Order: sequence, then C-alpha cells, then structure tokens
Amino acid sequence: MGQVFQRKFRGTDGIVKRCQTWTLRYFRDGRPIQESTRCETKSDALRLLKQREGRIAEGVPIRSGQFRLTFAQAARDVITDFENNDRRSLVVLKRRIHKHLMPFFGGFRLADIGAPDVRRYIAQRRSDGIRNRHGVRIKDVSNAEINRELQILKRCFSLALQDGRIFSLPRIEFLTESDPREGFVDRDALDAICRHLPDEIAAVVRFAFITGWRIASEVLTLEWRQVDFAAGIVRLEPGMTKNRKAREFKMTQELRALLEIRLAEHQQWTAAGHIIPQVFFRTVATGRGGPKSPRQIIAFGKTWRRACVSAGQPGRIPHDLRRSAVRRFVRAGITESVAMALAGHKTRSVFARYNITSEADLRDAAEKLDAIDRDSIVTVTGTAGPRRGAVARFTQ
Repeated sequence: MGQVFQRKFRGTDGIVKRCQTWTLRYFRDGRPIQESTRCETKSDALRLLKQREGRIAEGVPIRSGQFRLTFAQAARDVITDFENNDRRSLVVLKRRIHKHLMPFFGGFRLADIGAPDVRRYIAQRRSDGIRNRHGVRIKDVSNAEINRELQILKRCFSLALQDGRIFSLPRIEFLTESDPREGFVDRDALDAICRHLPDEIAAVVRFAFITGWRIASEVLTLEWRQVDFAAGIVRLEPGMTKNRKAREFKMTQELRALLEIRLAEHQQWTAAGHIIPQVFFRTVATGRGGPKSPRQIIAFGKTWRRACVSAGQPGRIPHDLRRSAVRRFVRAGITESVAMALAGHKTRSVFARYNITSEADLRDAAEKLDAIDRDSIVTVTGTAGPRRGAVARFTQ
C-alpha cells in the first residue's frame, strides 16, 4: 500500500503548496505519488492527508485522481448502476440529470459540492419552475420533484464514497413535501367519466378500477397469454411489476365480462389477419381515409382529461383509479395482506397512503355512532332512554 511520504517539504510533511492549491505527496507501491487536491486552504489539505493516512493504515487501495472526480463522472456512474439493475425509472433519471442537475453542477468536482451549493440549486430550481418547450415558465416546481433530483445527487455521493473516490458526504436537507394526493373515484363518477370515453379507453379505465393495477406498466402492457379464462385468473409476470414479483388477480364477474368483450373484438381482428398480443388496443386509420387497424394503446392523457371535464369531474388523474381500488378492497372486508397482494404493494407504509379516509367514510362513522347512542339521547320532546335522569339534569 505504501506510506505517507515523510520527506520535509515547504510548509508541512506530506503536503506542498503549488500556486494557489495544495498537493499531497505519498508512496504507493514503493513509488512517490503526487496528487493535487485543488484545495486552496491548508486545513482542507491536512484533513485530506489524514484521511489518506487512515486509509493506508487500514490497507485500503489508494487510487490517484480520487479528488478529481467530477459530478458528470459521478452521474454517469449512477446511470450505469440503474442500467445494471434494470431500473424502470432509468429514462426519468436521465431526464432529471441532463435537464436539471447537469446544467448547475456540471462544472463542479464532486468533492467541492457542499450544502451551500445544494441550497443555491434549490433556489434556482424554484426560480426557474416548469417551462414549456418554448422556454416560457408555466408553473412552479413542486418540493417532491426537487427532492427526487436531490436523491439522485445523494446517490452520486453514495456510490463515490463506496468506491473510495471521496471521503465525506455533504449535508443534503430535503424539502417538506405536501401530503399524498387524496383523489379517488367512486362508482358513479367512474360511470360518468366512461360515458365520455371511447369504448377501448373505457375498458382500460374499468379494468384499472377493478384491479388497482398500474395503468402504464401493468394494464396497457397486458397480453392475452396472461389471461386464463379456464382458471379465472389474470396474471403478471415477475419482470412486469414494479417490485419484480409475479401477481395474480382472480376474475370477478364484472372483470370476466369486460375481458370477454375484449376477446371477442380481438378474435374479429385476428380473423381479418391482424395479430396484436395486447388485451387493450385502439382502432386507428392507416393514412387519410385508409383502412383501420388495431394499435397498442400507449397513453390517453388528453382523452382522459376531456372526459373528466365533460363528466363534471375535473382534476381527476388516472392514478386515482388505483387508490379507489385499494379503498374498495378494504371496505369490502378484504384483509390487508390480501389487498396488498392484489394491488402489488410491497410495504405497508405505501399501502396505508392509498387507504384514504373520505368524507363519506366520516359521515358513515357518524351515522353508526348515532345508531349506537340513539336510545340514550334525549329527544326534542323531552323523552329519554336508559340514562334519562342523567341526560335530563344536563339539559335543564
């Protein structure tokens, strides 16, 4: 491993000042190594020298250039880590790095980034807000979005620390996030929205309302090979779910009827020579005035928003269907563990956020309490129940 170079230099053993920065000098494999710290203060250089001494004493390999790791290099390491682990959020990670983090931290060495730099980044993100493709600011950026970007920055430091390329982590304080969204859709609202949706989109919405599955990654990608009418089961393969675990949903009568309608339409297109493996697809024209053919549904955000406005339910989002399904599971008396398995929640903390109490639930609770205490409450005419005397004295 080597030892810290003990020869006397101008200033202090093991460090020497060159121009405006300090340089470390130590032995590695019997050879003297010089390594620039780019530290302008003597105290910072001494602190890094002591860290080097400690790592040498522990027998940890030392690589030159550790202090020269840039944010851009650390960000590439994070992207590689996501690719190696097949993380589904890889596309979002790259967007956040290249669009927001890189323009601000791109010229930094990772070791130079401190808490003040993080605070300046937060201030700039809030000032910039969210802009459209023309660069016009359209709305504020949420604390949750900024926190997701700070998590990426923190991951850069964590990987660099594991690799021994930095020796300390800056303090990164996350912003306070608002409470989880409490939107949900009841049966009447669902029917109203579906009346303003095309049949193929309405089928997707009703399937999500019944199962609570994630629309983009689990519903729209569902294929017929995963539907077993004989066993009455719809299954998701391990690689299709967010937590990488297989999942099954036993068909209800409503779900079976919905899938049978989709199957009949699928068979018609198959007979016409069109093969499409997805359960949910839409019919589009191939060119102006050309024949129609089935295509997989990728997204339907604009169609959904228009339908919600037409149905008198503005502000609803498709993810409200997942929350609504979890509520229905719990209200139907399904045990928590089974409800988590149906919806695909891995931890109870996430599941608990979806089991939201609505105003209707509070009203039902009040009605149940009224039913219990009805015989003990003095009526307007002055009659009383079993505790007539005590209540009468209170009302005098």
